[in-house]
Amino acid sequence: MIKIKTREEIELMRESALIVSKTLGEVAKAIKPGVTTLQLDKIAEEFIRDHGAIPGFLGLYDFPNTLCMSPNEQVVHGIPNSDSLKEGDIISVDCGALKNGFYGDHAYTFEIGEVAEEIKKLLQITKESLYVGIREFRAGNRVGDVGFAIQKYTEKHGYGVVRELVGHGLGREMHEDPEMPNYGRRGRGKKFTEGMVVAIEPMINLGTHRIKQFSDGWTIKTEDLKPSAHFEHDVAIVNGKPELLSTFNYIYDALSIVSDEEDEFRK
Repeated sequence: MIKIKTREEIELMRESALIVSKTLGEVAKAIKPGVTTLQLDKIAEEFIRDHGAIPGFLGLYDFPNTLCMSPNEQVVHGIPNSDSLKEGDIISVDCGALKNGFYGDHAYTFEIGEVAEEIKKLLQITKESLYVGIREFRAGNRVGDVGFAIQKYTEKHGYGVVRELVGHGLGREMHEDPEMPNYGRRGRGKKFTEGMVVAIEPMINLGTHRIKQFSDGWTIKTEDLKPSAHFEHDVAIVNGKPELLSTFNYIYDALSIVSDEEDEFRK
C-alpha cells in the first residue's frame, strides 16, 4: 500500500534527506586514491550521529555498515573494507539516515582521480537519466512512465539497465510501495498522486544488464565485469510536480563543480 505524506511529513523527510546529502558531501571531501572504504564509512557514521540522526543502513536487514560502497563492476550493496581506492576507479556511495521517524536514502557515483572517457560518459548519461526519470514523477503519471524514460535514455547509448534492483517508496520505512523500476512501459503501473515520496535510482551498466551476487550475500556485480553507475535522489510530489528533497550540491561544493541541474525541481 502506498503511504501518502502530509506537507509536514514531507518537510521532516527533507531533513532526513539533507542529512544524507551533507554526509555524501563529507565523503566527497575525503574520497581520493589511497583512502579505504572503511575510512569513508567511519566518516559517514560519525557525521550522521553528530547531526542527530541514525545510520539508516547499519543493521537494516543485518547490513554491517553505514554506507553501501560499490566500486567499478560492483553495482550496489558493496560492503566497506580495508582495500584502498585507486586512480581510475569509480565507486557508488549509497547512504541512508533516520531522523524524526523518517528515512533519507541517496547515492552518488564518484570518480577517483582521472577516469577513462567511456566511463565518464557512463556516469554522465546515468546521472542525466535520473533527471529524465524525475520529470515523469508527477501527479497523474504512472510508474511505467518513469521506468520507460530512464530505459529509453540509457539504452540508446548501448548501456544495460539492471532489472532485478529498483527504486522504491520512502517514508517511515526504508522501502515502501511502490517499487520504481528503471525500465517499463508508458501508462503501466501504479498512478502517482499528491504527497507520494520515492527514491529514484538508475543502476546502469556499461555492458550487459545481467548481474550476479557475491558470496557475501550482499554485493552485486555486473556479469561481464564491466563498470556500473548509480545515482539516486529522494523526490516528493508537491502541487502535482516533482520536488527534490535531497541534493548533490554538497558534493559539488566539495569537488568545486558548478551545476544548475537541480534548479527545475526546487520549490
